[in-house]
Amino acid sequence: MPTLRWRLTSGFPNNLDTIYGGAVYMADAVSKMTDGKFQIQVFQAGEIVPGPQAIDAVQANTVEMAHTCGYYFTGKNPTFAIGTALPFGMNTRLQNAWLYHGGGNTAAQMGGWYRKEIKSAEDLKGLKMRIAGVAGEVMSRLGVVPQQLHGGDIYPSLERGTIDAAEWVGPYDDEKLGFYQIAPYYYYPAFWEGGASVHFFINKKQYESLPEAYKVALNTAAEAATQNMIALYDVKNTAAIRSLVSKGVKLQPLPRDVLDAAYKVSFDLYAEYNEKNPAWAKIYPAWKKFRDEGFEWFRVAEYTYDSYVYAAQAAGK
Repeated sequence: MPTLRWRLTSGFPNNLDTIYGGAVYMADAVSKMTDGKFQIQVFQAGEIVPGPQAIDAVQANTVEMAHTCGYYFTGKNPTFAIGTALPFGMNTRLQNAWLYHGGGNTAAQMGGWYRKEIKSAEDLKGLKMRIAGVAGEVMSRLGVVPQQLHGGDIYPSLERGTIDAAEWVGPYDDEKLGFYQIAPYYYYPAFWEGGASVHFFINKKQYESLPEAYKVALNTAAEAATQNMIALYDVKNTAAIRSLVSKGVKLQPLPRDVLDAAYKVSFDLYAEYNEKNPAWAKIYPAWKKFRDEGFEWFRVAEYTYDSYVYAAQAAGK
């Protein structure tokens, strides 16, 4: 088998061992499965190209691969967001099922950090918030002024007051980046990312030129990295949310009127995209059908069990 050296640009800084580490995990697995003959070197955002240029770098064959979120590129086409997460879309397991069989994952996320308390949908008006993807358009229709910022730019922007709020990932990553030091209000749920997926984007010609054994190794390693990342986040977020609360973070649910308004705006927007965007219309109807039917099953199989156990735990049983 040939000796190959590929380069992968990540959309994330290397101090995030979870989300950046997913690419490292994948590359290490590929190397082991090919006896070191297929090597993929991982570069953090900014080393080769800035994070927002990751897909362009793959298309131009500057790098063979990228590891990033599709919804960062909705300026090119909002359809990119479907693969990562849509507001009020699927949870983690349904997202995985759809990607692998129905049609990298960070699991459920949080609703962001806010410098001031959000008591109703009225409090969103004029709020400058770092938020990516189609969710940014949804929030803009609720009066928010969305800001597209790379992860490393969020803290200084909060510190300077350039933005009033920001969403990133979840407790573990958010704590590492220090958002709680500036924005004390931490809201849930992240209705825009019930189960966000991080993708490996690969140059098509480079992938097609791989020997079949290397394709299998790459595919298998990517799937393993996804499952490992989900498990890692579940472990680390459990401890991190307790740590944040102990530091005085005000953990609060988003007001119901915010969720209700966002839900309506989201599906109105999807209907607009479905009429105007051929790429969206090709994917969205099947995505929506899978989502709706999946939630019907989860209401039977998951919700009844989870809600009972949560209630029993809350009652001290």
